[in-house]
Amino acid sequence: MQNFSSADSTARQRAPWWFNLAGQLLQPWVRIRRDPAEPTALLQAGVPVCYVIERDGFSDALILQRACREAGLPNPMQPLPGTRRRRSVFALARRDGWIFGRNRQRAPNEPLRQLVRSLEGMPERDIQIVPVSIYVGRAPSRDSGWFSVLFSENWVMVGRFGRLLALLLNGRDTVVHFSAPVSLRSVLDESGEISPERFTRKIARVLRTHFHRIRAAVIGPDLSHRRTVVDAVLNAEPVRAAIAATAAKEKISHAKAWRKAHKLMLEIAADYSHPVVRSVSFLLSNFWNKLYDGIAMHHFDKARAAAPGYEVVYVPSHRSHADYLLMSYQLHVSGVVVPHIAAGVNLNLPGLGPILRRGGAFFMRRSFTGNPLYSVVFKEYMAQLIDRGVPIEYFTEGTRSRTGRLLAPRGGLLSMTVRAFLRAPRRPVLFQPVYIGYEKLMEGKSYIGELSGKPKEKESLLGLLRGLKVLRQHYGHVALNFGEPIELTPLLDAASADWRAASADSDAKPEWLNGVVSQLAEQIQININRAADVNPINLLALALLATPKHAMAESDLLTQLELSKTLLQELPYSDRVTLTPMNPAAIIAYGEQMQWIQRVQHPLGDVLTVSGEQAVLLSYFRNNVLHLTASAAWVACCFLNNRRMSRASVLRLGRIIYPFIQGELFLPWDGEGFAAQLQATIDFLVRRGLLESSNDGRTLERSPGQDDGAFQLKVIARSLIQAFERYYITIAALAKNGPHTMTGAELENACTLTAQRLGLLNELSAPEFFDKALFRGFIQKLRERRVVWTDEDGKLDYDAALEGMVRDARVILSREVRHSILKITPGGNEREPAAGEGLDEADAGAPTGGEPQATASPAAETAPADIASAALHERHVDAEHRAHAQEAVTPAGNDGTSPRE
Repeated sequence: MQNFSSADSTARQRAPWWFNLAGQLLQPWVRIRRDPAEPTALLQAGVPVCYVIERDGFSDALILQRACREAGLPNPMQPLPGTRRRRSVFALARRDGWIFGRNRQRAPNEPLRQLVRSLEGMPERDIQIVPVSIYVGRAPSRDSGWFSVLFSENWVMVGRFGRLLALLLNGRDTVVHFSAPVSLRSVLDESGEISPERFTRKIARVLRTHFHRIRAAVIGPDLSHRRTVVDAVLNAEPVRAAIAATAAKEKISHAKAWRKAHKLMLEIAADYSHPVVRSVSFLLSNFWNKLYDGIAMHHFDKARAAAPGYEVVYVPSHRSHADYLLMSYQLHVSGVVVPHIAAGVNLNLPGLGPILRRGGAFFMRRSFTGNPLYSVVFKEYMAQLIDRGVPIEYFTEGTRSRTGRLLAPRGGLLSMTVRAFLRAPRRPVLFQPVYIGYEKLMEGKSYIGELSGKPKEKESLLGLLRGLKVLRQHYGHVALNFGEPIELTPLLDAASADWRAASADSDAKPEWLNGVVSQLAEQIQININRAADVNPINLLALALLATPKHAMAESDLLTQLELSKTLLQELPYSDRVTLTPMNPAAIIAYGEQMQWIQRVQHPLGDVLTVSGEQAVLLSYFRNNVLHLTASAAWVACCFLNNRRMSRASVLRLGRIIYPFIQGELFLPWDGEGFAAQLQATIDFLVRRGLLESSNDGRTLERSPGQDDGAFQLKVIARSLIQAFERYYITIAALAKNGPHTMTGAELENACTLTAQRLGLLNELSAPEFFDKALFRGFIQKLRERRVVWTDEDGKLDYDAALEGMVRDARVILSREVRHSILKITPGGNEREPAAGEGLDEADAGAPTGGEPQATASPAAETAPADIASAALHERHVDAEHRAHAQEAVTPAGNDGTSPRE
């Protein structure tokens, strides 16, 4: 890289003395942050450099000179070699006026003409033009005054006095953005034989577009005034047609129908204000410091690099009301414009609503049904935002997750976005998934109440004031992980080769549109999960909630945490998953500090435990990361009731169950990909000694139930076992009631009631066990795979494949669990539905050691529930737990070794 320091030293003498003096006077008031930090890497050595800035200004020239000096770049105040220019910098937007006693009338493109003329007839000569964007006060710091936000960077070219105030108030937050240089010779050669005048205008137009795009990315698009957006929506052809239709249908005047649409538009539209955003950033910086220990963003640089030139739609997971503010605040302080956010109209509260609206929130009703005028107005508003290049944020789940899992996506806003792009495909659309991970939730207790059947508390100003008590609590760390972005155009290309023809008719709804929206919605959820953050609370929840009493000896917990971390490191779910760097001992200490777990001291070794209500709250954080351990949990589930199984059986059953797990947890693999993941998981468990492999790897066997390895497998399996219990509840309800007897809604209700009762009898700490949405999703998957379908009377009929699912359930679920479900499930038949023969010996492995096996006689499997048999099995399971617990607390022998050694 060329060294420019000597050239800079010589050139500094060429700048007027008053210019250098002004730079020294300005220096204490300005602190510069360069982007990129080392712009010298952008330049080509030996080629003269000419800087171009967006706006003419004395202060911008001073800032540019200092930034170049600090970065080791050529001095912009030196003459440009090979030309008549006395300075190596010019501005696109020029001022005419009196400066230092001279009236300066200047053509805006004259500097570019001079540069082009200097290259004429000299093909070996080149000039690299470096666009430089300068922003003063884009993001005032915490110690800045409130007055400073009024003079921070915006789209208006302020006067000299305004610029002086901006420097005095916000100069310490100055950003100088160096873009990649443009070779003037290369562009001139590529332009062919066009005239110098036309070429100059072309270069100026390209540079103006470049500066506009950079400014929009840094401080947001120029929305001028809310009124302009409102007028554009109301004057759009679809809205005018809807107004006319409303006037005719309701028999009112056109003026009254227009006022109705105008009122709806004011209810919806954001009123974005740069000063308000900057002012709120002051409040939030203190607010977050009190609530959280830190907010981390991962893979943000990749997201920012992919964004230029796209209409960016942020689609984060939705777990808390804090999601809105966290995303906007972090994007703002990171130098990215705050997006317009789709918020429920329930948040448009007195006092709060106007602040949110000026921060970029636009409000939408929960349902558009029965109000066609509102639907058209809202869709047109969305289309206007997208057409103007405004970044948008909305939650595809539609509501906050009460269970910690990603919810099934809703396609309404996605469909509006796709149709808006089809109508005017000028700027490509990029969807940016974001995973938001917490260590404690402000709404935790209210979620438990809602899952237990209490009605959702309506948002109100009084409720907001009552909720301020959460500020006295501590919520740990927050992570915002940016997932792999999704481009819309390739999805449209795959769906239809002539999708661009759909833009001719704004009302058209192509037959492939629903498929594209569904595919897009699913891929967004998959990519959110592929960017998960695994924090210490997630790992503690996976381990402790898998034990009957939510307690574990400290030594066992340390081992389990180490196993979980190693599993996630050696079998990475994706390259965007982040994992806590804490070691197991530090994780336990942190869990105690956050008051999630309690330590019970004991002479034979401390025990870590979770109280009843805390266990329910902790299940939320286990559910955040269930998808990361799904393959390991499936393999472990296969050995809950079986000592030995063939590898082929584990893979075969995995392929059968995978579509249902995938639909619930939004897993990224296809069937063969999941089988490959299972193979890698089995190999990992064999390496760790949790499974033994024989017969050239064809047969897998776990150790006896009281062994440490068997205990660790059980802990892994418990994270997924409740999903299989829900599946069994569904097929049992269908089979007990018979075909043509229940509607889909009746089946959902029967399954929910069964799960609730089973949860009460077993004191389950997972409220999502009886979440109706999970049953609805499983039933929908059964429909998609044609296992069940609706007959002419709206009742459910089912295929013989349902019996195969009953047979396969016996491999995973113990006899007493199945019989308990059958006994509780409403219906006329209390026997387990006949399912033909059990697994053969080659599939399940020969019986070993007297433990429950995957094989059983058909008579035994189809007999009514036997209470004595269930009691014997319960005693067997209890004895197994007691045996492990006894080994965990038995003192060391006289030789200093524990019995487990």
